Amino acid sequence: MAKPDLKPANPNFSSGPCAKRPGYDVSQLDLSTLGRSHRSAIGKSALQETIDKTKALLGLPDDYRVGIVPASDTGAMEMVMWSMLGERPVDVFAWESFGKEWLTDVTKQLKIESNSYTADYGELPDFNQANPDNDMIFTWNGTTSGVCVPNADWISDERTGLSICDATSAVFAMDMQWDKLDVITFSWQKVLGGEGAHGVLILSPKAVARLESYQPPRALPKIFRLAKGGKLIEGIFEGATINTPSMLCVADCLDALNWVDSIGGAPASIAKSKQNLAVIEQFVAAHDWISFLAQTEQTRSNTSVCLTLDATADQVKALVKLLGQEGVALDIGAYRDAPAGLRVWCGATVEASDLEALMPWLAWAYAEVTTA
Repeated sequence: MAKPDLKPANPNFSSGPCAKRPGYDVSQLDLSTLGRSHRSAIGKSALQETIDKTKALLGLPDDYRVGIVPASDTGAMEMVMWSMLGERPVDVFAWESFGKEWLTDVTKQLKIESNSYTADYGELPDFNQANPDNDMIFTWNGTTSGVCVPNADWISDERTGLSICDATSAVFAMDMQWDKLDVITFSWQKVLGGEGAHGVLILSPKAVARLESYQPPRALPKIFRLAKGGKLIEGIFEGATINTPSMLCVADCLDALNWVDSIGGAPASIAKSKQNLAVIEQFVAAHDWISFLAQTEQTRSNTSVCLTLDATADQVKALVKLLGQEGVALDIGAYRDAPAGLRVWCGATVEASDLEALMPWLAWAYAEVTTA
């Protein structure tokens, strides 16, 4: 098979940190906050602008709070679990690596009464088992499995427990039913293509009420504390973050948010991600040696697209290495705990033209490693 001539203009298809937005130029960032205290007027203003733009672009309900917290999506989830869980049993739904980490935290670290509902890579657990009187934890999109929930209709409107959603690779790429979600976490480094190290925490009024009425029976490190003296720590949600943030990362995030706004907001970024997935769907439909890890079309992720190949694990590894050496696709190997295969990021910062250019290279590399 002849080697393709056209290469993607941007070969960055990593699932996190993800590709920077089209036209990104670090020299164009507003760096006026650098070297200043994040608690100065200019620092707090930049953080508050980031919060306000996030809330506006996502179309969040007016009474939902948005805060910037440390340690990416993982930090946001850990803060939530350690600060809010324990009042009632927890239903944990897990079908990929990160969901299973939250299950481990609940059962082995926090040791809270819980029910675990799990599924293998490529599948979803039975959400009909969710008890509306329990708290629940789930990932909207399984970043390491390429499997997402098709909707949140299974979450009861009459629930008395909290619905806690790790949505790091879904926010800005998938339609979110905010009224079904009490706690949402994500990070800038996924769909926005921002820098790592910071997380975003979104709370419904019901989640705030939990924080202000429930005192967990455990010691909380300062970095995990979301309430003090029975009141929400308002500063977290008003630009006075719980620890020192990187103002360079904040400037980078504002650049990404402004870009999302410029293309038409979250609806446009969602549509762009779906169009990217369609490029891969067309390719998979035309080749019988490659398949989606997701078992049904309805649960197929349009961000972290996971693929399996009719090839050995060593052949897959060789294919990934070959594409990297050719400079056409970087960091597309499956997550270390997932089945051997490919994981191609299709979030909004990726251009469909680059995915179209990549597809012939996948076919060429597959032929190279399987006929060698």
